[in-house]
Amino acid sequence: MDVELKKRLEKDENGLLTYEYIANNINQADFTQQIDYLVDNIINVDRTGQFVVSTARYLNSIDKKLYAPQIDRLIKAAITVDRERAYLGVLAASIWGDDYKEKANSLVVTDDNFRRIYKRLFPIGI
Repeated sequence: MDVELKKRLEKDENGLLTYEYIANNINQADFTQQIDYLVDNIINVDRTGQFVVSTARYLNSIDKKLYAPQIDRLIKAAITVDRERAYLGVLAASIWGDDYKEKANSLVVTDDNFRRIYKRLFPIGI
């Protein structure tokens, strides 16, 4: 990734430019070398969580094992940034399945990110 592109991405106003770069370049040979920088950048610029969540969902759909560390960081960032809970429900369904509510009892025990998201979405509990 050249210096000029990094400068443009760092000036990204909301994460859209970074998300588009990820989506358009995921098949490039050097993408895995860039992914940590890109995830850091989208976390830094996205103030609502919209593109953080979109990126987590996208990477999960492409290869959840390969991108597991980045998906984990994006989920943690989404929990922090999406204070209005506008995107967390979609994130939960994408990562843990549409039936995540039915699996909630076991997921809260085994997955800290799920537990934190579920607590935000359903503060009264299971």
